Amino acid sequence: MAGGGVQQVVAVLAVVALMAAAAEGFISKKTWSAIRRADRDGPFVGLVVPNAYEMEPVLNSPDLKPSNNIPILDVQGRRFRFGTIGGQNVVMVMTGLSMLNAGLTTQLLLSLFRVKGIVHWGIAGNANEDLQIGDVTIPESWAHLSLWNWQRHGDGPENELPLEGAGDYTREYGFLNFSDYTVGQANPELSANTLNSVWYQPEEIFPISGTPEERQHAFWVPVSKRYYKLAGKLEGLELPACVNATTCLPRAPRVTRVPRGCSANIYTDNASYRQFIRAHFGCTPVEMESAAVALVAHQYGVPFITIRSLSDLAGGGSSLSNEAATFLDIAAKNAVDVMLKFVPLLGRGGEQEQADGLTEDM
Repeated sequence: MAGGGVQQVVAVLAVVALMAAAAEGFISKKTWSAIRRADRDGPFVGLVVPNAYEMEPVLNSPDLKPSNNIPILDVQGRRFRFGTIGGQNVVMVMTGLSMLNAGLTTQLLLSLFRVKGIVHWGIAGNANEDLQIGDVTIPESWAHLSLWNWQRHGDGPENELPLEGAGDYTREYGFLNFSDYTVGQANPELSANTLNSVWYQPEEIFPISGTPEERQHAFWVPVSKRYYKLAGKLEGLELPACVNATTCLPRAPRVTRVPRGCSANIYTDNASYRQFIRAHFGCTPVEMESAAVALVAHQYGVPFITIRSLSDLAGGGSSLSNEAATFLDIAAKNAVDVMLKFVPLLGRGGEQEQADGLTEDM
């Protein structure tokens, strides 16, 4: 009996151990312990960057001082780097390409650490022909432009979309009619296009301040009013214009705040589409991550801002056409330089600063 009792106890303990391990999900106890240690330096400004070439200049900058506590922590395939910039506690993470990666990484950042605000930066295509490669843009609002309802051939703007009556889809934000871009439009028979039209849709969101599973919708997501106002202090700042001794831009790039930026899971290298989204939505930077960061931050109620340097005129068509490969390094460096100047403007406050910032954003 005694031996059987011991075996039963051992079996129960084994089950409890397995349950405890399962309760941790995909993050081990050891990692959770490191997360709690890292969080002692918080709250942080979360620095979110898409790719390595947009992050390396930060790692090589003397402005970033790695933490003496936990400088690096790897969680779920993401590497979080801790330190200070201008006396501001920061945690930096690279997302990788695309809306999915940007959204997942931002969600993980906000779920694991005490983050009082997010600064996102990188390069972007340019849809605004009044600006130049190398200019650093700071949009006031962001939209996701690759959520579509694709209309069947034969239907037009007057026809209700499938499930529109249930509130799933809308015709509020307009459409792209592929027939408008068919060669030979003078001949109606030749210009008809079975691709018909796509209708742009807002995101379905579930803010943490709302009722669970009660959806809301968001198309244009505004950045933090306070952050946007602070960014005005950098407006007009001139940046380096030369890649090397023989390759320079026509003028020194500068920082400028703009009304709107647009993201999609699309690398836009098409002049017709660039001109359409510029005319229809007023986009300046066009890229693949910022709207995802914006939507996650918006749902959490966390202040955020995006800094995007223009690397090419999307689709070409000017004396400086698609020169992303030529000007990639200088565009990335310009975005980093502006980010490094912006972060110290946020001050060193904690939760109260975040609460004050959210109040001002409302």
